[in-house]
Amino acid sequence: MNTENPSLCTVLVLNYNGLDFIKRFCQSWIDYLPGHTKLVIADNASTDESLQYLASHFPKVDTIKLTENHGFAQGYNLAMEQVDTPYCILLNSDVEIKSNWIEPLLALLEQDKSIAAVQPKILDQKSPGYFEYAGAAGGFVDKLYYPFCRGRIFQSIEKDQSQYNDSTEIFWASGAAIALRTQEFKDLGGFDADFFAHMEEIDLCWRFKSMGKKIVYQPKSTVYHVGGGTLAYASSKKTFLNFRNSLLMIYKNEAPGRVFHVIFRRMILDGIAALSFLLKGQVGAFFAVFRAHLAFYGLLGKFRSKRKLLQADQASLTPNMSGRISKSILTHYYLKGQKKYSDFN
Repeated sequence: MNTENPSLCTVLVLNYNGLDFIKRFCQSWIDYLPGHTKLVIADNASTDESLQYLASHFPKVDTIKLTENHGFAQGYNLAMEQVDTPYCILLNSDVEIKSNWIEPLLALLEQDKSIAAVQPKILDQKSPGYFEYAGAAGGFVDKLYYPFCRGRIFQSIEKDQSQYNDSTEIFWASGAAIALRTQEFKDLGGFDADFFAHMEEIDLCWRFKSMGKKIVYQPKSTVYHVGGGTLAYASSKKTFLNFRNSLLMIYKNEAPGRVFHVIFRRMILDGIAALSFLLKGQVGAFFAVFRAHLAFYGLLGKFRSKRKLLQADQASLTPNMSGRISKSILTHYYLKGQKKYSDFN
């Protein structure tokens, strides 16, 4: 690796009203920045004083000013248009760095050209001995594309006891910290802007895997994520986006012989989830599920066109579906009480 090249990699942080996180974590982003990597902060039209604070306290940090809040997906797409380094690491603003973390990610990308994305180990910034919800030790999906992680299944979080210290192929890498080849990201069309936020990284990784590419977890790199920095995990808006985007992602990417079967089963299970929310008194989440289904129907025409384009592009390619298990994570978690990845794999 050419460590003398000052423009090998860009760490790109997308900020929206994250002044508090900038105050807490920006220095750590700078402290562990190799000489060949630069830090760029893209601001999604924040209404707090993020840009003013950066200008006065970190004047050497490059910034990109977006004219409106485009959400996570399109915000990164627009910012990436200005990235010209071979590699790019997308980093959430609520992530703290405590050790050298960039080199192990880039090493995998340089060693194996079939790797499209690499995720570091993601620990909880508030409880560093535990994995963090959004990514943990690498993302997987079950047969109905419910996402889970080594180290985190639904709300069950494992303590990091080095049990997942092996580098392995995964199905998806967390958007909290993901290393990519810049041009490959652009060639693929980046994130799907219609997702706005949530699930867009799984959709991106699925498209890479449909081209035969690998998504890999690198335990030699560790970051510390607060989680829920922009949208709280329990917010009804997050519930809406997750349920809507899950259906859109499946419809867009799943194989022709399975897509309607999977969508049908997911929608039934969504209804059960909505009833569960209602019984728990989570009325906002209950209505969010049904609004998500209505929004899914409203976007079917647009996503039908996207599906056709993807199928045409991928017709001659052999997909790599490693990281998708043939089991039901719901059955293992709720009926068998298996709440750890190691329990059933």
